[in-house]
Amino acid sequence: MQSDARPAYLSLPTFADHPEVWHGFGTRAFAVSDLIFEAEARGLRPVCLGQKHSNVIHVLTEHRELPLTGDGLVTVRPGLLLVIRTADCLPVLAADVEAGVLAAVHCGWRGTGQRIVQKMVAAVEAIPGVRIDRLQVAMGPAIAGTCYEVGADVKDHFSHLGLGVDHFCCLPRRTEKYHFDLRAANREQLLKAGVKEANIFSISCCTHCEKYLYSYRRDAKQPGRLLNFIGRIP
Repeated sequence: MQSDARPAYLSLPTFADHPEVWHGFGTRAFAVSDLIFEAEARGLRPVCLGQKHSNVIHVLTEHRELPLTGDGLVTVRPGLLLVIRTADCLPVLAADVEAGVLAAVHCGWRGTGQRIVQKMVAAVEAIPGVRIDRLQVAMGPAIAGTCYEVGADVKDHFSHLGLGVDHFCCLPRRTEKYHFDLRAANREQLLKAGVKEANIFSISCCTHCEKYLYSYRRDAKQPGRLLNFIGRIP
């Protein structure tokens, strides 16, 4: 009998394809205890954030025990495992392996409206030795545009910030409601920031549709969080 068991986390072989880089996008089967066990086995120390749907990014040169608040992490230090939690929002991982720089970003609609991925690219580019033409970016599972319904206030918010609204689609027979393609919006921002199209990779699973992934909109009464991570093994 063929097993339908799914891996504890998903990864992209074409992204950051180096043995010293460990990355993944967790499923419901990947708990915090699993992350800690797997990280310790590789000599990695997890760094997490108090996420708040912002564009705040921390550039780490050492492990930080104090709570960090924000939605993005960048490091050049081996041994740190950058962790982002999601449940419909878009997790984005980035790497210039040659320069030894890694990043992890949490992109909800608010962070996207604040251009958090572009701020991440700028933070990475400011590090000596980084070349944006080498920067690879991986986008993990998130709610699909056809499942992500938002109100006119979100669309208007993007318009007022000078962002394009091409990724909003009107819903028939539902006044002032739109579908929003979170993945496409962030992809466009990455391209505008100078990331090469060939260096953007994606796992296009919809968290709302796939029961093996957590979805805040689908499971609002008992929401879990997917653990997304990247680190350089020392």
